[in-house]
Amino acid sequence: MSFPLLTVTAAVPAAGAIATAAVPAARRTAAKWLALGFSLVTLVLAAAQLVRFDPDAKKSFQLTESHAWIADFGVRYELGVDGIAVVLIALTALLIPFIILAGWHDADPLETGPDGRANRRWRPTQGFFALILMVEAMVVLSFEATDVFVFYIFFEAMLIPMYFLIGGFGDRAGDRTEEEAAAQRSYAAVKFLLYNLAGGLIMLAAVIGLYAVTADQLGSGTFSLQEIVRARADGRLDFATTTERALFLGFFFAFAVKAPLWPLHTWLPNAMGEATAPVAVLITAVVDKVGTFAMLRFCLQLFPEASKWATPVIVVLALVSILYGALLAVGQRDIKRLVAYASISHFGFIVLGIFVMTTQGQGGATLYMVNHGISTAALMLVAGFLISRRGSRLIADYGGVQKVAPVLAGTFLVGGLATLSLPGLAPFVSEFLVLVGAFSRYPAAGVVATAGIVLAALYVLVLYQRTMTGPVKEGVRGMTDLKARELVVVAPLIALLLFLGVYPKPLTEIIDPAVGHTMSQVDKVDPKPAVPVNDVEAAK
Repeated sequence: MSFPLLTVTAAVPAAGAIATAAVPAARRTAAKWLALGFSLVTLVLAAAQLVRFDPDAKKSFQLTESHAWIADFGVRYELGVDGIAVVLIALTALLIPFIILAGWHDADPLETGPDGRANRRWRPTQGFFALILMVEAMVVLSFEATDVFVFYIFFEAMLIPMYFLIGGFGDRAGDRTEEEAAAQRSYAAVKFLLYNLAGGLIMLAAVIGLYAVTADQLGSGTFSLQEIVRARADGRLDFATTTERALFLGFFFAFAVKAPLWPLHTWLPNAMGEATAPVAVLITAVVDKVGTFAMLRFCLQLFPEASKWATPVIVVLALVSILYGALLAVGQRDIKRLVAYASISHFGFIVLGIFVMTTQGQGGATLYMVNHGISTAALMLVAGFLISRRGSRLIADYGGVQKVAPVLAGTFLVGGLATLSLPGLAPFVSEFLVLVGAFSRYPAAGVVATAGIVLAALYVLVLYQRTMTGPVKEGVRGMTDLKARELVVVAPLIALLLFLGVYPKPLTEIIDPAVGHTMSQVDKVDPKPAVPVNDVEAAK
């Protein structure tokens, strides 16, 4: 029996969460190092997945595991990865150690300010890091699961640790009292939970409906993605048009909430604004990717006809997300909420790339998930370091930071330029591919989406100008530059943005075959060029 690499990759952070939570409260530093150690082991295992994965293999899923679980209901513990899943697992495993390092002091015990008032409440340090590791385990299993029921369990279960991370370990930056800050954290956590639970409950109805259809037509119900796809291919399973569309909508609604896609996005600015910066990165760079990933794996492969039927509406929603998120980012006064609205705009690009149904669009969307995770982590973590020094999230409270903390300002600029997809940085390649895919099938959508690039330049450059340039404001005087631990967090992310900006091939050669398989499942081919290649050659 081969080594169960996929199970072990998810089990290590789960075991780390239990071990970290069991550390005595008096040994906070030990809990931090233990959590970091488990996250690094998980990173090694994710790297092993990349090494063992063969992009040229004809199998749709590799490193597969399959065991009977709840046989009476057709549930099997089935895991497998394609090129899309394996790079997202690598992204998750890469970011978690940086999230832990960036949040090294975010759950330290009670401290008091000069006036004797508490400026940070007591929080169990080991619980903070245990919850982060538990989220990692559930996200990894969501990427690996090829049984719809198994995916649903972990898709929903990750809400529990996220709820406590948002509601129990948020910031109290600004002039708010502890009671006011706690009320806002509670509101953000409950809103996050209710939105995602609503999506999950609708998906659960669709999952049950999927089982009922397979039981009726195959003789025994199944949740296996591979079995359902095979049964549809050989004619043993045929969804009625109305049934397929209803099931598709049930799945898509849950994924659109998680992504988040307009108009189901309103929980994200609250959650990211009230969470600590590392937890905000965990939300938008890791957890939210499960939603867009699931659109590719489950919506398109389980319900290809319904996906094509819904495409025009989803493309419009994606365009609204791009413009709406960017416009609201321009008008923000809060640094963290600005990054949140920018992420809504970026997720609009990802959804657009998925549903224009071209290889460039879907390949660019998958690459965008990775690049957005890295660029948002870089920008938000540096913003978190900045906020921790000044004690305010308001843009108006900053000015002249580059004169007192030039390294912090420089890394903030690079993260911002990556967010606006500057050529030479990683997100540019993915955004370019999405736009190429959009223009080739829906030229009007490509034109509208391009406006999002202009708005991104506006909100990023204005943010940098207002916070980093100009005269040094009173609260900024004496601000320290990035420390060694903070540089260890930021420098590798900046290096990755530069490397993948000029050489994305290591990722694209893994992603492209999986995208080709997904395109074949929905029976779509790329549009032919408006000018045939032969005519171009003749013109020369």
